Amino acid sequence: MAITETSRSSHELPVTTPGSTTSTAKKLTLVPLIFLIYFEVAGGPFGEEPAVQAAGPLLAILGFLIFPFIWSVPEALITAELSTAFPGNGGFVIWAHRAFGAFVGSMMGSLKFLSGVINVASFPVLCVTYLDKLFPVLESGWPRNVCIFASTVVLSFLNYTGLAIVGYAAVVLGLVSLSPFLVMSAMAIPKIKPHRWGSLGSKKKDWNLYFNTLFWNLNFWDNVSTLAGEVDNPQKTFPLALLIAVIFTCVAYLIPLFAVTGAVSVDQSRWETGFHAEAAEMIAGKWLKIWIEVGAVLSSIGLFEAQLSSSAYQLEGMAELGFLPKFFGLRSKWFNTPWVGILLSALMSLGLSYMDFTDIVASANFIYTLGMFLEFASFVWLRKKLPELKRPYRVPLKIPGLVVMCLVPSAFLVLIIVFATKIVYLVSGLMTVGAVGWYFLINYLREKKIFEFNEDTDLLDNGNGECKKVEDHHDSR
Repeated sequence: MAITETSRSSHELPVTTPGSTTSTAKKLTLVPLIFLIYFEVAGGPFGEEPAVQAAGPLLAILGFLIFPFIWSVPEALITAELSTAFPGNGGFVIWAHRAFGAFVGSMMGSLKFLSGVINVASFPVLCVTYLDKLFPVLESGWPRNVCIFASTVVLSFLNYTGLAIVGYAAVVLGLVSLSPFLVMSAMAIPKIKPHRWGSLGSKKKDWNLYFNTLFWNLNFWDNVSTLAGEVDNPQKTFPLALLIAVIFTCVAYLIPLFAVTGAVSVDQSRWETGFHAEAAEMIAGKWLKIWIEVGAVLSSIGLFEAQLSSSAYQLEGMAELGFLPKFFGLRSKWFNTPWVGILLSALMSLGLSYMDFTDIVASANFIYTLGMFLEFASFVWLRKKLPELKRPYRVPLKIPGLVVMCLVPSAFLVLIIVFATKIVYLVSGLMTVGAVGWYFLINYLREKKIFEFNEDTDLLDNGNGECKKVEDHHDSR
């Protein structure tokens, strides 16, 4: 992941980025940021099993080997460059707004927020799915629904207590949840038969499940951009954290996948979400199965916390930019956290958590792809539109190279759209139409002065999407 640094001359003044915070609250440092990124994206090998069920061991292994280079690295590179150029809590909303103006900025914010809260909704479900293997009463009915509700409420309150606490909790959760996989992988070595890695499976390929599993397990690298205003020295910390997180995430997926597919021979249909726990019992005994199930619950907690944080701080950043009423940016007096954003994100994810898990994942993926098309276009266009903008870290390619870098993952996004189901098209279509309507509703509320708005959007958007503050800065140099 090569990222080059652009020197800053001593007489240059810093650009004030809307969405950045001037709070004196404790900032995120490198190690907590690495684990927050890790939980934004993965949280461990939990959930990779359906790739084997869909296409067999060989294609599953190849997918987790190749897909990071097609998708994860380009997305992480874009996030590193733009988060350091625009270190504010609006993240990708700022990028789209400065590239194409207020409408595209609003669409980006709406699509990414919706995909984020849908994704957040999947984690209490995943958590309870692992718990019901220990407590069968949670498999269905009111006990399951109550458990999903209670876990959402408790974990949302933890998020309310502060991002620094969430960051250090992510470090502990990451190390503890990965430890049983290291034990399982080590104990699997004597049982591994390498020829099993070459199996293409014995059933018809389910490409929809395969691609959605890869995409869901290896996307959302840019979500951490909405926390840029909370990071200590983001220009240096962000690129290094992203580099380490990409390597860490890929290794965390591949080692258990190689170990289990090589050591365990079972019917392909058994490779459902949670199969790693069953494999652990086959390899070492019930004690390791329980350990992995506990690790899965802890991982789901980390995933929930990281992605709820991103959604909440995104809303705060959008309020500071003027895309949402000012009250969306209100912070707690006790913990200095965006409590309105946390509350709204948690309530929406709670409502969505009662959807079918597969539909949750597929809907999150579909909405996310639409936002990524806007993000790729914003990234390339900002290079052309604002070539003199200070970029403390820059992807070492010229515009034609950047276009190619974005076209390759864009082709994969098309596959996600092509293989979507009817229910996903319906849910995603309604949400996209809603995002368009939301933009015009917000403009109406602003014109009628029904709610109070920050004026940063009007200040920044001069009709062609250019950033007045950045232009003034460059004109004065």
